[in-house]
Amino acid sequence: MSHTEKDVQCREIITKAVCGKGRKFTQATHTITPTHSPTSILGCWIINHTLTTEKVGDSVEVSGTYDIHFWYSFNNNTKTEVATETVSYVDHVPLTVVDKNCLDSDMDVVAKVIQQPTACEATISNSGNSVLVQVEREFGVEVIGETKVCVMVCLMDVVILMIRTLVLMKMWIKIMKI
Repeated sequence: MSHTEKDVQCREIITKAVCGKGRKFTQATHTITPTHSPTSILGCWIINHTLTTEKVGDSVEVSGTYDIHFWYSFNNNTKTEVATETVSYVDHVPLTVVDKNCLDSDMDVVAKVIQQPTACEATISNSGNSVLVQVEREFGVEVIGETKVCVMVCLMDVVILMIRTLVLMKMWIKIMKI
């Protein structure tokens, strides 16, 4: 039984795949002015983090907000209060891996928070009436879109012939070792 090139073909399939990846670590400093001039900072934490993503050229724009809470003393450490402020940010995450074969229609952007926004340090400013909060955050992004892949398609009898040939080759190798 002879086989021709028509028995084995390459077929293009359009499928969704990761067409771009990126990662970015950011350090930011936020200035917060409480109602009273702080004497000392007793604690600082971040909650209620939300974000949205959008592909812009060869990068992904990650926009979000979070609430910074800090507990401080005032009036020569005789009273305490918790101050809260919602801050917003925009991070541009460059795509370091980009598939140029990706079709441009209808791309999805997925952001994974590698490090939630974390308050690393809170200090009283030199003026004494505001607090500087240093925050770190990190994101990984993926752009998912349609792309073409090429798969080999062959007739079933060709596949059976290839399997039989492999089995015979294994048997022959075993015989040669004896």
